[in-house]
Amino acid sequence: MSHKTPSTFPAEARIVRLISFVLCLFVPISAHAACEGRDLRLDMTATQRAELDNAVAEIIFPEGNHWIAQKGDTVLHLVGTLHTNDERMGAVVERLAPILSQADAFYFEITKEEMKDFERNLAQDFSPVMITSGPTLIDLMPEEDWAALSLTLAERGIPSWMAAKLRPWFLSMMLGIPPCLMETPDFDRGMDTRLAELADLHGIPRYSLESIDELIAMFDSHPLEEQVQSLIRLAGALQAGDDQLITMANAYLEEKHAEIIQLAKIQGLEASGLTAADFEAEWQGFEDQLLSQRNDNWMRTILSLTDQTAVIAVGAGHLADQFGLLNQLQEAGYSLTRAGF
Repeated sequence: MSHKTPSTFPAEARIVRLISFVLCLFVPISAHAACEGRDLRLDMTATQRAELDNAVAEIIFPEGNHWIAQKGDTVLHLVGTLHTNDERMGAVVERLAPILSQADAFYFEITKEEMKDFERNLAQDFSPVMITSGPTLIDLMPEEDWAALSLTLAERGIPSWMAAKLRPWFLSMMLGIPPCLMETPDFDRGMDTRLAELADLHGIPRYSLESIDELIAMFDSHPLEEQVQSLIRLAGALQAGDDQLITMANAYLEEKHAEIIQLAKIQGLEASGLTAADFEAEWQGFEDQLLSQRNDNWMRTILSLTDQTAVIAVGAGHLADQFGLLNQLQEAGYSLTRAGF
């Protein structure tokens, strides 16, 4: 299969695009045409609302999608992004354009050029995201768990014969993409892409904060068997439906990025069926790998930027909390100001 082209296997052609999208994905949310739902916060009880508010209250820098960090002649515009498309982003970019178009450089998690190169290579060789030797997921998972997982993935356009050989970390992320998103035009034209278009319009250079190889190596840092067990334990918690997507999209545009994460955590515990202690252990592993480790890696590049104005456009979930970029910049001596979004 590694040497077949997308024209030979239509399912692979579709999944190539999804894989490249997932690699840059933190919170897979969209309120675009095909995904319709209700904001779940409207139906929360007073007790549930209080639990969410209390969780958010314990987090530093819980709100704001645009912050300015300044130290001497270095000015950094940190813009929290959403990787999936939402029509309301157009107005946001229009508001940001007069300020961000004056920057000397834009920094993204991974530039679109690098993602396109990865897509082209992946179309010929799926090995970076596949189990290339030894037992497949069919062999590594209990029959009942595999049956439920393969059915869920089939709804997202991944046939069971392919899912069995895909690495668990990728499948974990795929569960967070609802079937409706598969039918959404330009589903991956999120805030990152729109800001890249803005940079191109004004001839501003764009750079990556990490490489595809680094990202995949991080995802594969745990043994396969451990990844499988984590997938089994969190399969229920990771699945997103239309209501969850609309809720999180609205919260993002309200600039409540910490609320997005805490709501996902609260709902994840309920959906997982795990004890609070077991779920917390899984959540901490997720948080450490997808947020904390990556933030630490990015900070080496961010702190090297001096005597310039730069835009740092990354998933909104990377801004808040002790390990967040905002707190790390403040600890490094930058002054922080919340700016318009």
